[in-house]
Amino acid sequence: MADNAFKNIRSYRKYIFVALGIVIGGILALAVGSVSIPPRKVFKILFSRLPFLAGKILGDWTPTDETIVLQLRFPRIILAFLVGAELSAAGVIYQGVFRNPMADPYIIGASSGASLGASLGILFFPGMRFLGIGSIPFFAFLGAAGTIFLVYSLASIGGRTYSFTLLLSGVAVSSFISALVSFFMYFSDEKLHQIYFWLLGSFSSQGWNEVYLNIPYGIVGFILAYLNLRYLNILQLGEETAFFTGVDTERVKKTTLAAAALLTASAVAVSGVIGFVGLIIPHITRVIIGPDYRQLFPLSAMVGGLYLMLADTLSRVIIAPTELPVGVLTALFGGPFFIYLLFQKKNKDYRI
Repeated sequence: MADNAFKNIRSYRKYIFVALGIVIGGILALAVGSVSIPPRKVFKILFSRLPFLAGKILGDWTPTDETIVLQLRFPRIILAFLVGAELSAAGVIYQGVFRNPMADPYIIGASSGASLGASLGILFFPGMRFLGIGSIPFFAFLGAAGTIFLVYSLASIGGRTYSFTLLLSGVAVSSFISALVSFFMYFSDEKLHQIYFWLLGSFSSQGWNEVYLNIPYGIVGFILAYLNLRYLNILQLGEETAFFTGVDTERVKKTTLAAAALLTASAVAVSGVIGFVGLIIPHITRVIIGPDYRQLFPLSAMVGGLYLMLADTLSRVIIAPTELPVGVLTALFGGPFFIYLLFQKKNKDYRI
């Protein structure tokens, strides 16, 4: 009992440490950019919006400062955190279900489907809005969700979904859809740059509408996944062992994979293709907190949100006043890490 209590205290400390990092990183992200705003002013602007402090804080900032903080940077930072949390949480689920350390959120075609949907939105429905949402994130979400549903349908055999057939179906469908995207890009002419920029992954020009689009689907995905984390732990013993302990393995796989697909689709729809987040963060977090998915899942979401929030901030300032797509940075960080995993898996029996 004492050991468990001490372990829980240490876990809470890690959560608190990451939470402090999120707060500090968020303030830093609000302060820096092509126009720098002192953190002191950032704090004042944020606190002045609280109902019980309204009118009680000396307004020594300009209307431009307030617009930059509240309308430009704040929704972008929130969105970056949400997308990072969703991709990291989805990565935890995929690695757990497939019991493969190199599985990531794009493994069953979410990115290629979203790319096709976004390309169609850019080419054929520019300027259209659906319930206040731009055509690009709307069609990107439909493309990602539709592709995932197609892959699930192709991989289902006799009502059961097998990991191996799911992976093969994902690769096959992704390859076909990527060819379609290349076809559309070839004939896109002046819109080629817009499609290409979206494929690189970026939060440029994203605002509160994209935050509102992302949140409902993300919440549903997190809840579905969280309700099955205990069973995901048992699944690591092997499907047969989990089945004989009374776990409905097929239901757990379908539910958790559906949750991961929903998290991935909602993230890709508003950010474009940002790779390696769901691959890197679960591994780093596993070193910090251990292999228990009840601890690993929420902390990975927090670390992933912090990571992408800081990566996006760096993308805004590294070549200021222009902006580097954040997907380029995550690829630069993630590529070497992926190679490291390959060598680790090659040289010894790596187990999650």
